[in-house]
Amino acid sequence: MSLRYNNKVVIVTGGSKGIGRGIVKVFVENGAKVMFCAIGEGGEALEAELNKAGPGSCKFLTCDVSKEDNIKRLIAVTVEHYGHVDCLVNNAGWHPPHKPIDDTTAEEFRDLLNLNLINYFLASKYALPYLRQRHGNIINIASLVATIGQRYAAPYVATKGAVTSMTKAMAVDESIYNVRVNCISPGNVLTPLWEEVAGHTPDAAATIKTAETHQLLGRFGTAAECGLAALYLAADATFCTGIDLVVSGGAELDYGVKSRISS
Repeated sequence: MSLRYNNKVVIVTGGSKGIGRGIVKVFVENGAKVMFCAIGEGGEALEAELNKAGPGSCKFLTCDVSKEDNIKRLIAVTVEHYGHVDCLVNNAGWHPPHKPIDDTTAEEFRDLLNLNLINYFLASKYALPYLRQRHGNIINIASLVATIGQRYAAPYVATKGAVTSMTKAMAVDESIYNVRVNCISPGNVLTPLWEEVAGHTPDAAATIKTAETHQLLGRFGTAAECGLAALYLAADATFCTGIDLVVSGGAELDYGVKSRISS
């Protein structure tokens, strides 16, 4: 079996569930050595599961990416354990329940900016000295809604739009070191976070069923497909930097029922 990222060292934030879990799994399956972090449960179990399956390996570290000292520790522990860093996947983040701007406080917006954007900046800042040594790459997880917008989610959309823009700016800056910086914009991927958001609607099952029809392909994406997209950017897309890889099943294409204006 051909291992597409054999013996490369990868850091994945928010790697214990959802898209992050899919990314960790795909990299381990392709021979990588992965340091992944999260604050919730499930990291130790995933570490044991993937190390047993191989052929790569992984190590879990508890880390709160909203705190700068935790991020510095994540990078330091990775270098101490593996000796270098080849790829950083900034994935940790959150989508709060949908609500109008009228009901959203400035403090809530600031907290989300810190979690969804500033943590990407800081992880990149502290990993870049090591990535430059290896001509490595950064992959930022953005979102399709950064391009198309989303109802009652202005702060979240703003954070993801900023991720896309920051990716392009960092790609410019880091090109002199042969470090590539790209992002992935997933559409509807069925993850625990998506199910949590659906749970705040009157009928979660109906919300999920309806959302399946929003893709031209008629289904949700999977965490594994996002993992394969990340692997492609890290291992194969060696002449790509500053790009936004949309993984959406065609959700943004064609016309649909959009108007909410009553006659």
